[in-house]
Amino acid sequence: MRNQFSKIIPLIILFLTYNSIYAQEFSSPLVQDDRMFAIIDSCSSARIQKDIEKLVSFGTRHTLSDTISETRGIGAARRWIKSEFEKISTDCNNCLEVRYQKGEVKAGESKRIPDDTWIVNVMAIKRGTKYPNRYVIMSGDIDTRVSDVLNSTDDSPGANDNATGMAGVLEAARVLSAYDFPTSIIFVGLSGEEQGLFGGKFLAAEALEKGWDIVGVLNNDMIGNIKGIDGIIDNSTFRVFSENAPPDEDEKKLIWKRFYGGEVDGPSRQLARYVEKMSNQYITSVKAIMIYRLDRFGRGGHHRPFNDAGFPGVRIMETHENYNMQHQDIRMEDGIKYGDVIEGVDFDYAAKLTSVNAITLAGIAWAPPQPSGLMIGGAVSPSTVLKWEVPENDHILGYKVYWRETTAPQWQYSRYIGKTDGYTLKGIVIDNYLFGVASVSSDGNESVVAYPTKLIPRKPVEEESK
Repeated sequence: MRNQFSKIIPLIILFLTYNSIYAQEFSSPLVQDDRMFAIIDSCSSARIQKDIEKLVSFGTRHTLSDTISETRGIGAARRWIKSEFEKISTDCNNCLEVRYQKGEVKAGESKRIPDDTWIVNVMAIKRGTKYPNRYVIMSGDIDTRVSDVLNSTDDSPGANDNATGMAGVLEAARVLSAYDFPTSIIFVGLSGEEQGLFGGKFLAAEALEKGWDIVGVLNNDMIGNIKGIDGIIDNSTFRVFSENAPPDEDEKKLIWKRFYGGEVDGPSRQLARYVEKMSNQYITSVKAIMIYRLDRFGRGGHHRPFNDAGFPGVRIMETHENYNMQHQDIRMEDGIKYGDVIEGVDFDYAAKLTSVNAITLAGIAWAPPQPSGLMIGGAVSPSTVLKWEVPENDHILGYKVYWRETTAPQWQYSRYIGKTDGYTLKGIVIDNYLFGVASVSSDGNESVVAYPTKLIPRKPVEEESK
């Protein structure tokens, strides 16, 4: 009996050792980061209301309006925004880099800008501790307009469009300034949106010139209205607009999509899925609706210039618009009130969408960079193989493989696999699914999912037969 027991002991030790290694390799990290709940609770509807009221008090923020007055026009508005960023920075021991960012539009370049005009953005950078040149951006628009796009003098309060987005940016800066992040976060008020998306164009141009690594742009444009022109009142959903791919995709990328898939898996679309994932995981009172198009039909927003420059960007906004309160002279006509006035803003709803932005920014900024060099293989095989590069980076705990059916809008299945440079999904036929991989940090935060854009080279027949 003793001899038999002595033979079993090594087997038991081997079994326990194997299972310990297996558990260590494939054990999942934290599934949630409790700091997200503190961030959500810190977003204040009262502060957002106060900021919206202040922005409305400037009368008009039209791009061509007064730049000298201290109380009226876009000049006064942008100086106030800069002063608010500076106050936030003072409160966090100068943790923000606050500055103007601008570009000039010459007369004749746009029908909406008849004279030489400086387009001035206001930005605050929370510099990353590990990846200072890697950025995630939250933007809102400073400028407003009435019915006549060239009318720069009449009252144009722009309470919802887009004091709500700008107030959300300020509030997110207040809340997130209390934390440190490996990745840099930019909070920015963009100008010239109504005249042709000029503020975004100038900032995207600077990003290209300076080689910024932009992970994503969250453009907030109208996040405060819950009463639609369709008669529906809804404070429980919001829309995330995302286009499939940058408009400058070359022939090689188009061929890849045609033969190997990925038609709905461009970088902006993956960013939109990340917004939906974070909202669904941490906020129960509001649900993201994914809209698979660049923007509303025939219309545009300030994420587009970043998309045009090749950067991922999405638009976050209310679900039900009220067109009577957009781009309208303030008036009463046939019993209908027109004008973008503050009475049309729901401050609690604006705070909800601000918190969606804040946790999305935090999740991306706390997460490691996406996997790079992601390749896929598995043709005429019962399994799918994924491989990627593993950098020397102690911020990366491991990787998570995602897959979904080809008709599914969101990732359905996932598997945490530890820190390795590849994985085989046995029994998962490559023809029937779409795949991606995310990097995971020890605090449970994941990168935006990366989609494979290369094929794993197949071995020669003589090697496969060995």
